[in-house]
Formats: sequence, structure tokens, C-alpha cells
Amino acid sequence: MHYAIIGFGPIGQALAKAFARKGIEVSVATTREPESFAAAAAAIGPEILPTKLAQAVKADIVFLVVRFESHRDVAQALPSWKGKIIIDVSNAYGVSPEELGGLPSSMVVAQAFTDARLVRGFNHLVAAVLSQDPAVHGGRRVVVV
Repeated sequence: MHYAIIGFGPIGQALAKAFARKGIEVSVATTREPESFAAAAAAIGPEILPTKLAQAVKADIVFLVVRFESHRDVAQALPSWKGKIIIDVSNAYGVSPEELGGLPSSMVVAQAFTDARLVRGFNHLVAAVLSQDPAVHGGRRVVVV
């Protein structure tokens, strides 16, 4: 199973830290060249692999951590997303219902990723919470997807 995080802002980096804590390799990509964020990826851990968008979209499971307005640009990176799971971490905050055509934002994203299975997750927590170790006061913080 290969994982990729597309988007490497605060939330993308927080998710990368979660992968690194468990020793799981994950590709990270943006619309920029990998060299521009390689130092930030290396600071998180050796499991975080900076790559180009064209390579990252080949992963089995893709965490979509871009601004809502950018999801279509990512979707165009492949002609079909058949067999892939997209975990949509985006938020349509500030996007009017008219711009969404009266649909929930997750349906708009699902329409852009032809034939993918779409899951919504992680978009209700701020980066500071996602970055923390999940061990809290003797228990464990859990995010259900």
C-alpha cells in the first residue's frame, strides 16, 4: 500500500508527522518542485518522501490537503482515479452554496476525481491538534474516518 499527501501546508505536515510517528513512508507533493519543501520533509523524518505531483497521484491512497479551489487542478493530474481512495481533507470555507451548485462540498470533490472512492476526514481538526502525539492524559486521541 502506498500513501501520498498532496498539499504540504500546516495540515499536510501534521498528517506527515502522524505517518512518521508510526514509521510509515508517505510521499508528499505540491504544485512546486520537491526541492522547495525537501528540508521541511526531512525535518519531519526519513519516512516523508518529497516527490512531484505526477508521481504522488500514483499512490493507492491520496490525502487531498489543498485549498478547496485547487482540488480540480489535482484531479486533472490523472485521466481516471479508478481504484484509488481519496481522503478529502479540504474545506469549502468561504465558498458560496451557489458555487457548489447546491451540493455538499464532498460531492463536488468526488465529481472531480472520476471513479475514485472518496472519504472525508481530518478536516475538523486544526493543524496544532493533528501535530500532537495522540497520547493524551493516559488515553489516546482517535480520529475516525
